Amino acid sequence: MLTALNQIRVVEQGTFITGPCTGMMLADLGADVIKIESAGNGDPYRSFKTGFYSAHFQAYNRNKRAIGLDLKSEKDREVFYQLVAQADVYIQNFRPGAAARIGADYETLSKLNPKLIYCSISGFGPDGPYSQRPVYDSVAQAVSGFLSVSIDPEQPRFVGPALADAITGIYASLGISAALVERARTGKGKRIDISMIEAMMHFAVEPFMGYFALGEEPSGVDRPRLAQAFIVRCKDDNLFAFHLSSLDKFWDALVEAIDGQALAQDDRFSQRLKRIDNYEALNAELNAIFATKTRAEWVERFAQFDVPAAPINTIPDVVSDPQANHLDMFVPLTGRIEGAERTVRPAFSFDGQHATAVRAAPVLDQHSAEIRAALDSDPKAWPELKPEAESVAAAQ
Repeated sequence: MLTALNQIRVVEQGTFITGPCTGMMLADLGADVIKIESAGNGDPYRSFKTGFYSAHFQAYNRNKRAIGLDLKSEKDREVFYQLVAQADVYIQNFRPGAAARIGADYETLSKLNPKLIYCSISGFGPDGPYSQRPVYDSVAQAVSGFLSVSIDPEQPRFVGPALADAITGIYASLGISAALVERARTGKGKRIDISMIEAMMHFAVEPFMGYFALGEEPSGVDRPRLAQAFIVRCKDDNLFAFHLSSLDKFWDALVEAIDGQALAQDDRFSQRLKRIDNYEALNAELNAIFATKTRAEWVERFAQFDVPAAPINTIPDVVSDPQANHLDMFVPLTGRIEGAERTVRPAFSFDGQHATAVRAAPVLDQHSAEIRAALDSDPKAWPELKPEAESVAAAQ
């Protein structure tokens, strides 16, 4: 386990991805995160497919404790306030106005705890013409402009995992970390507001600067063309990618690796700017060449040349990838009751040390009894984390 945020206490009242991802980032760094869920059903992401422990929920809720609370109940609300009073950080990703309706708004919680870092995550911000609109990952990608520069306009389709959700969570955790540093100087808490549209617009800062500086409207095909990045299909139908950037040495090495002297002599491709202008033609020529060998053959061939290139790995491919395994990227889940047995470790290493295990995401209401018992014993003390064996035994 990483320890950079040891002694930092977090109350997370997040659902789906943005709030839980924020809490997970802090928990991965050593913070003690108690996840507050609605009593009975919990975070809706638990039942994204079936049951109450979906793989999606497991992904963003590791290294946390969980308790189910009904904030309409006076007794449960008191438990909630006791936790907040001792916490360093509170996280929620409700639609604007919802926190106030359940007594979890900044004004209420900051009176309980003036040193509290309060993080409110929303789709479009706390106010403004869009603030009350429903929003999910795909909508945030679209309205922020990010989607327009990440898709092929001729064949538009959503790609990849929930980028806007996860990226917003990462930005939120960065803001919280900065606020904790500031609080160490001032002794004062702070409210942080971050929305998915703000996170994704900042994430797409490069195409915005292209527009402001050059007056150009970027599109989804600009970056691969300008960066000279290619995806080619090999003889066995597997995909291979390479990125030549602006350095001629990579083009020269590619020509040698593929025995492509005819391409180098073709006037359309003789200079980088010409290769940019004739990107589609060059792409077609390269696909024809790569179709003559299997991907494994090309991988072996490219290992001898200085070209930034790699097979487009599937997830199972990555699980057996030698570099991923050299980095110990896959670690066991401790305290597991059900679900996956291993996961991807946090990306950080400190002084050469990285996490060697991750605590499994909690099952529904797993730590309720121990948290309530600790608060009954001392209402003004944070419930200390019990050894995993005790928590698992209690849940079972």
